[in-house]
Amino acid sequence: MATADPLKVYKAKRNFAITSEPAAGGNVAVGKLTFVIQKHWASRLHYDFRLELDGTMKSWAVPKGPSYDTKDKRMAVHVEDHPISYSDFEGTIPEKQYGAGKVIIWDKGTWEPLGDPHEGYESGNLKFEIHGHKMHGKWVLVRMKGKGEKQEPWLLIKEKDDYARPATEFSVVDEMPDSVKALTMPGAGKAKVRPATAAKPARGKAQPEAVKAALPSMLSPELATLVDSPPSTPEDWIFEIKFDGYRLLARVEGKQVRLFTRNGHDWTHKLPTLQKGLAAMTLPDGWYDGEIVVHDENGKPNFGMLHLAFDGSNTAEIVYFVFDAPYCNSYDMRAVPLEARRAMLQSLLEKAPSDMVRFSAEFGNDPQELVIAACKMGLEGVIGKRRDSRYVERRSPEWIKLKCGQRQEFVVGGYTDPQGSRTGIGSLLLGVYDKDGVLQYAGNVGSGFNEATLRELKKQLAALDTDKSPFPPKAVAGRKPHWVKPKLIAEVSFAEWTRTGSVRHAVFQGLRDDKPAKGIKRETARHLEDSMAAQSKSTEPVAPAGKLPASLKVTNPDRVIDAQSGTTKIELVRYYALVGALMMEHLKGRPVSLVRAPAGVGGELFFQKHAEVGKLPGMKQMDQALDPDHPPMLEVGSARGILSAAQWNVVEFHTQNATGRAYETPNRMVFDLDPGEGVEWPTMQEAAQLMRAFLDELGLPGFLKTSGGKGLHVVVPIKGGYDWDTVKDYSQAIVQHMAMTLPDRFAFKSGPRNRVGKIFIDYLRNGRGATTACAWSARVRPGLGISVPLAWDELSVVKAGDQWNVHNAHTRLDRGNEPWAAYAKSAKTLAAAMKKMGYKVTE
Repeated sequence: MATADPLKVYKAKRNFAITSEPAAGGNVAVGKLTFVIQKHWASRLHYDFRLELDGTMKSWAVPKGPSYDTKDKRMAVHVEDHPISYSDFEGTIPEKQYGAGKVIIWDKGTWEPLGDPHEGYESGNLKFEIHGHKMHGKWVLVRMKGKGEKQEPWLLIKEKDDYARPATEFSVVDEMPDSVKALTMPGAGKAKVRPATAAKPARGKAQPEAVKAALPSMLSPELATLVDSPPSTPEDWIFEIKFDGYRLLARVEGKQVRLFTRNGHDWTHKLPTLQKGLAAMTLPDGWYDGEIVVHDENGKPNFGMLHLAFDGSNTAEIVYFVFDAPYCNSYDMRAVPLEARRAMLQSLLEKAPSDMVRFSAEFGNDPQELVIAACKMGLEGVIGKRRDSRYVERRSPEWIKLKCGQRQEFVVGGYTDPQGSRTGIGSLLLGVYDKDGVLQYAGNVGSGFNEATLRELKKQLAALDTDKSPFPPKAVAGRKPHWVKPKLIAEVSFAEWTRTGSVRHAVFQGLRDDKPAKGIKRETARHLEDSMAAQSKSTEPVAPAGKLPASLKVTNPDRVIDAQSGTTKIELVRYYALVGALMMEHLKGRPVSLVRAPAGVGGELFFQKHAEVGKLPGMKQMDQALDPDHPPMLEVGSARGILSAAQWNVVEFHTQNATGRAYETPNRMVFDLDPGEGVEWPTMQEAAQLMRAFLDELGLPGFLKTSGGKGLHVVVPIKGGYDWDTVKDYSQAIVQHMAMTLPDRFAFKSGPRNRVGKIFIDYLRNGRGATTACAWSARVRPGLGISVPLAWDELSVVKAGDQWNVHNAHTRLDRGNEPWAAYAKSAKTLAAAMKKMGYKVTE
């Protein structure tokens, strides 16, 4: 008697002349049963869960995908059997075909029945253990009592074991979204979803926390925190030499190798020998993190010699010590424990040895003795890193610096004339920026120079001469210095800080240009325990993905809101969790308008100035008396409000130019530089600098940010109590003056025809009730660009108004709002500026 074809239903639903899905075939497993989970963008996103049994793949459609939380009972609709060959299918099912849409292999591996699988399948209680790249441990499929459905309803549930994790802590579908098709089948029982704290990682083996991911275009390095004493549990830490050089990140993709400083400046052209050396090593695609140094005749890293190597274009002597690999071989390795990342990295460098590229080895295990030894050897100090730490793109207390002496960077604000037979300069006047963005005088350095250095310094300083002191009035007494624009950064060692905030017994080590001058502050050693405690209490996220509050329920998390980037709703919500604390500095107290995009980019938008806030925790209504003819305006009261709004499909946050405390008197002006057709980005950069120059003439401060779209925003903090009409009219006068002075660059009228090849500076943002995209807000545009605060000295290296977006925002978090640190104290009254323009206020 012929056996009924188990694939009859499967075949009947498909036209194999049209779809690329397999009609049949596939090898039956010998010894091990296979499984596959396919992520399927059909009419609705779902996950097809398939287990090999009796020559076919038993299949269930799981709308929300699996969950490692034992309390989650995920609906699993039983569907027709599929051929074993379907386990290798990845592609797009054509339109008008059954299941039309994109399919990827989200996970694959082997499974073991716990008990008789045939009995479990027939009785509706199938228990099994699974070994995949993402799926691990014990699970159960339970059939529910049906209510007349065409397809049987089952539940997919995680059993209690060592792999179970609360949904508030971990979501496997959100944190591991990509295809595993290119990966080999995992071995049974060798991988885990979360870190194993006891076992030491084997070199070169793939780690379970690694996530399949594309190589990002940019990466910000993890930075160490200066501490005043070693950790009390040194066995939990790895210690390395603190190299006296420049931090350098290498991006390797195929034969292309690019080299970046810690602030994202491309130095590939400066290091051609190193670039060729890395390319010859044929390392796996990835981001490699390390430090470049030049050794002196005693084999000790020497910062001054490194700087001379660049000046003389003699970079062949440079050695690259690599200590981490946050991305490697098509995997995001940032969640992998440090010890495992280093084992993998060491294995790679041993397989591709190079005198120019070396592994930064461990430097003993007793930090007290290590610091003493480092100082005796003339080294700068020791770096400590927690063995189990993840790689985060910001300064972290899990990486620490233990220094032999005091040494840091200073901004050069001036210099004195040489005395006696000395040439060039006498000493450099040093400064550091305070929390308000003011350059405070920090003393001088007059030793550590040779004749060549003095001549070169004088040449560089002369090009920066200015009549204006960069320091506060009377900060530098008893001398007749030459002032310079605060652009140069000097590396200086010294004995101590005086009570007045100056350095004592300073020695010049060299200039450096791998950091922005505005970011140089006084470095203060912290107690390690206090630093770790501050991290645990901080509202700023400590991981690349923002931590969501347990009470926040995100509906339709997998809905794609931007087809270009593939961004889902949950990814947008997590982005706002990541930047919430930064964003609140720009939202606090201001009326806000929300742009909702339920259908995503390209769909219908809803501009909400008013709303009920009962179901939006963290959002609040302002006093209706502020705008009595309309419903109460909205305000974001806390970072939780940002998340509530994002769950409500809000993509953009726009703020007005006044706060609720003084709504009738705006406290800022906004100039939105909006390019017309044919305007290239360099023209935008030039326009922003011209805008700044005119504001400087008027004595008004200007703060810069990207728009998240094609343009730039220049924001002017003001005070003085002028009303909306006065501020708007004066901003219009500024724009009109710019357009009349430079008519080939700026258009005064806003219509598209009036600004072809020109830039319209939109002053209408300054009217009563008008709004501007808030800093850190995403924009409802392809790619989901974000608005980011900038320092003016960064403008020349920014490549577009949407350079940063929801997916690469983490590369900017190290700077955060720092470029606007002086914003609050920079506000000026408009009276003097109006007088300079001959502008009279109309009563």
